[in-house]
Amino acid sequence: MSPDPHPDPIPGFRALADPTRRAILHLLTSESLTIAEVSRNFDMTRPAVKKHLAILADADLITVEPRGRERLNTLNLNGFQQVTDWLSYFDQFWDARLSDLKASLEKGSNP
Repeated sequence: MSPDPHPDPIPGFRALADPTRRAILHLLTSESLTIAEVSRNFDMTRPAVKKHLAILADADLITVEPRGRERLNTLNLNGFQQVTDWLSYFDQFWDARLSDLKASLEKGSNP
């Protein structure tokens, strides 16, 4: 069976829907962090943070690399491609509508 050329973007959207997970992603933009390091930035238990990280990893928005007893969490920019691709499909509709609006405005401004 060949890989799906259009992977399901829904896990990415579900992961991005939560404000805590979006905040975690922002943290990971500057450096890779362990669960303990991520936990220090939130008022929640380490298991709760681990659950958020697991959801982000399942959506391929982060990668998790074991380093001895710790797990290093790193932002996976390629993981955002599924969401971006899905959203970019709708650009064509916005482009057409914005072009129509521009034409209407230009037409209305000419005496």
